[in-house]
Amino acid sequence: MSEPQCSRAASISTPIEPNVLRPITLPERDWPGEGGEPGGEVTPGEGSTQTQRIVLPKFVVAPEAPETRVVGKPEVKVDALKLVKGNPAFVDDFEMRGMLHARLLTSPHAHARILDIDDSEALALPGVHAVIHYKNVPRVRYASGGQSYPNPKPYDQVSFDNKVRYVGDRVAAVAAETPELAEEALKRIKVTYEVLPAVFDENEAIREGAPVIHDEPDMEGAYDAAHNISHYIEAEVGDVEKGFEQADLVFEQTYRVHQVQQAPIEPHICIGYWDADERLVLRTSTQVPFHVRRMVAPLLGLPVKRIRVIKPRIGGGFGSKQEMLLEDIVGHLVMATNRPVRLQLNRTEEFMSSRTRHPQTIHYKTGVKRDGTLVAQKMIVIGNTGPYAAHGLTVQTVTGMRGLSTYNCPNKRFECYVAYTNIPVPGAYRGYGAPQAHFALESHMEEIAEALGMDVVEFKRKNWVKPGDPLDIAPQLGEGEAEISAVPIVVTSGLAECIAQGMNAIGWERRYDPAWRAPAERPHIRRGIGMAVCMHGTAIPGLDMGAASIKINDDGSFNLLVGATDLGTGSDTVLSQIAAEVLGVPLEDIIIYSSDTDMTPFDTGAYASSTTYISGTAVKRAAEDLREQIKERVGLMLGLDDWSGVELRDRRAYAPDGRSLSLEEIALHALHQHDQRQLMATASFVSPDSPPPFAGQFAEVEVDIQTGQVTVKKLVMAVDCGVAINPITASGQVEGGMTQALGYAHCEEMAYDENGRMVNPAFGPYKIYRADEMPELDVYLVQTVEPTGPFGAKAVAEIPKDGVAPALASAIYNATGVRIRQIPFTPERVWRALREAGVAG
Repeated sequence: MSEPQCSRAASISTPIEPNVLRPITLPERDWPGEGGEPGGEVTPGEGSTQTQRIVLPKFVVAPEAPETRVVGKPEVKVDALKLVKGNPAFVDDFEMRGMLHARLLTSPHAHARILDIDDSEALALPGVHAVIHYKNVPRVRYASGGQSYPNPKPYDQVSFDNKVRYVGDRVAAVAAETPELAEEALKRIKVTYEVLPAVFDENEAIREGAPVIHDEPDMEGAYDAAHNISHYIEAEVGDVEKGFEQADLVFEQTYRVHQVQQAPIEPHICIGYWDADERLVLRTSTQVPFHVRRMVAPLLGLPVKRIRVIKPRIGGGFGSKQEMLLEDIVGHLVMATNRPVRLQLNRTEEFMSSRTRHPQTIHYKTGVKRDGTLVAQKMIVIGNTGPYAAHGLTVQTVTGMRGLSTYNCPNKRFECYVAYTNIPVPGAYRGYGAPQAHFALESHMEEIAEALGMDVVEFKRKNWVKPGDPLDIAPQLGEGEAEISAVPIVVTSGLAECIAQGMNAIGWERRYDPAWRAPAERPHIRRGIGMAVCMHGTAIPGLDMGAASIKINDDGSFNLLVGATDLGTGSDTVLSQIAAEVLGVPLEDIIIYSSDTDMTPFDTGAYASSTTYISGTAVKRAAEDLREQIKERVGLMLGLDDWSGVELRDRRAYAPDGRSLSLEEIALHALHQHDQRQLMATASFVSPDSPPPFAGQFAEVEVDIQTGQVTVKKLVMAVDCGVAINPITASGQVEGGMTQALGYAHCEEMAYDENGRMVNPAFGPYKIYRADEMPELDVYLVQTVEPTGPFGAKAVAEIPKDGVAPALASAIYNATGVRIRQIPFTPERVWRALREAGVAG
């Protein structure tokens, strides 16, 4: 493969040859470099000896990509200034007079019945205003996952139960004048437990005779609660058993994936209070404010109209905040005390009482022809949903979808049992079932290629889906209540180019060089290079809906209101760029306000890689409607019989005859001077499509065969996300996703003692990569133009989580010849595998 030419920086709006790689030119005012050039070295400050090299994302430009002025440009995030200045923006920056502080009492047992709670000593403590628990809170069943109406069953939770099902489960909550008083009150609550047998492994939980986790008589909607099965899922295309009969070879293997925590820097926090109209206001760190309002209302016994949910700036979520987790507790305490109440989880509680990723046992059976053609594939998953099935159904359906859609196969079958256990609750986590699937699938496909004597890339290329191919199992694996009537067809894919760029960037040819893999000067070191193919989704078709409204101001600026939730992902910036592009103004002329259930239009929330595609299309449609109103007003002002040819650019409206008006002039005319009215528009969007983004993930590792230590030297990801609305935030998503995925694959793990208590609920013992430990990261954005997306965009947020684990497994095998089918690749696990294979030094 020829080396891509990267010698000269070029703007993506500069005409260049297709598939020639060049970095983006960034505005000098925002990205200072040495000598005023981007990509130079920036000195942090006087007295510092460190320098920082700005690494720019690299593009392969599609020739059919639209010419744009704001979209596709590396605009600075709209919230950047307020964050670097430390302006109050987060939940905890909000203070109220008379605010009480809440604390949670959680279970010390993995499984126990609460025989009694005595809160008298706690209530007798001066300054304690309320203690709530199962004795004084109404028993209303619900499911806590932040998903669209109606929430998928089972409804297996109540605010406070007389049974606890994991270490960290709710027992009681207190509200007091100070945090210290609240903590002291917890110590004075006397709880009498009957400890019950517990089960933690998903395979053991569904066996006959296992402890029954949900034995309550009002349990609603589980598939088989008596055997700890919340859901059973099956889907089939073709005849998989006949396919195995037709196969020349059949391969079977089992893979295990583990439990990790999202670890957002900002833990869960909510502040609640009555406003002047005696409506409950919940200022909360959530990804799903509209879902929270709908879900919390019946638990509090309030109508939706008496609840307002405000999402301020969020310090990370990654799925953990796609949940109604604290809001009901805060609401109950506000109602009990008639005072503002603040509740924030500490880091230990964030690990043990928040949400996590689902562990799974994944079994593949695959039939192939001798030429490498897939003919049958069966995937059996045992998913571990902990004691509550908040996202138990939908995460597992995504696992099946991703595990059986990346490659063409005429006969395929998915079976899944979702098991109740006594571990802390799994829920939504970035990737949402796909990282689990891809680890197993990509590892399995590489093992098949090896057995067939085929090059792994060529084997995968032979079978991966291409434009025009159907995703035939998708109609059977829609999320929750979503239904897909027609079989989706892949329309756009840059996967082949992603793989080519990634192979070139990682130095793929070294994979086959024995001298490089076993350096003579370092006899205990083995080197390897691995890869994985990734395919994800873009929103939930037929279910995710976003809305936007936009109006013009006196000075020609615009207010954009959206329900979409920015978690730090940059969605406020991307949506503002879309509006600015349509209306012909710079980004600073769009003032965006998001995620307030009273003030902004509805949006399902920030999940399923949906915001740019769904909410972005809603913004684009609203802006287009407003643009037509502005053009009509120009026609009135200039006396045009036909105003359809009016164009908006550079803050002005240009008539076909060359005359122009500023947007300020137009706004003042519409608002104050003649035939006055507010120029504004609202639009909504829900899509029947879910165009898949594609990616190639590559990894380079060194393995110390004496200790089992794996050192990751470089990660490369080339991503087809359609047209990146903002290439800098898009590449940041890829870098951040790879960083999280690296922790998932390599070192992060929730560890428990024999009683189910997490032994490492803190940063440090729970190992997250530090900045100075990170490998080199390289990001390539391979453009395609998705016809259903705004300006050609597809999703980018979650696919970076999907490929690192299988790419590391591939690289470790290339280095050592040893297959490891369980993550994470900790030194102990790798050393044991090497020793069993006779490789360890």
